Amino acid sequence: MARLGVKVGVFTYLGDDDWAPVVRSLYKKEGIDTSPLLTHPTEATSTTVVAIDPSGERSFWHCVGAPLTMNARTFYDHMDFFANCRMLLLGYYSLMTNLEPDLAQVFAKLRAAGCRTALDAAGDGGSMQPLDQILLQTDVYVPSRAEAELQTGLDDPQKMIDAFRDCGAPGVVGVKLGGDGVMLSDAPGKYVEIGICAPPGELVDTTGAGDSFFAGLVTGLLKGMPLENAGKLGNAAAACCCTTVGGSTGGRGYEQTAGIAGLV
Repeated sequence: MARLGVKVGVFTYLGDDDWAPVVRSLYKKEGIDTSPLLTHPTEATSTTVVAIDPSGERSFWHCVGAPLTMNARTFYDHMDFFANCRMLLLGYYSLMTNLEPDLAQVFAKLRAAGCRTALDAAGDGGSMQPLDQILLQTDVYVPSRAEAELQTGLDDPQKMIDAFRDCGAPGVVGVKLGGDGVMLSDAPGKYVEIGICAPPGELVDTTGAGDSFFAGLVTGLLKGMPLENAGKLGNAAAACCCTTVGGSTGGRGYEQTAGIAGLV
């Protein structure tokens, strides 16, 4: 999002360890505000190793570490920061077990303070509880097809979106469809299908494609784009991501990404 021209801050716990200054340095190089980062006195900085075999199949080794300790109080103690934000993108549903029981209330407070809420999912996607309550206070939610299938027990993207709407989701909901693009909705009964974007190079690694899609989508929404155009920007950001090894190395500037999306 920072490369797409959005002013970005990052809020989480780092450990008091050797990884923490590495993470801070990488964020600062991207122009990301690191002042909201917290230091946990005992837990480790979150780290992930991604192994990719020649066929592209990925295996993840993940140490959740300090971010797992985040709970509602962590957010309530820093509401002054969120009151100056237009949107919070939180990752990831089904992995933040200490936060999720109170996440609906946290999101409600954020929205009352003028900060819109976006939620991403990961892992196996978890279940509809407590997601059904969280969606009531979520402005943007677009899980993968596999995550949505587990959450809803359905296999049709329109019906998955309807299930999220039935929970009271008020804003943009959708399902990422991998090689088939994405289906988005910003109103009950409305479905926008957006095909994949041709990548600006050879497909190398899909790690981070879903996160990059969310970055482009949220950037487009914050710029006031129509839903279809915001989705196209998301697809273009995902396509760029897949042309290099690593979850964020392929990200490009706004003009180039929007050009790949056919928006300029």
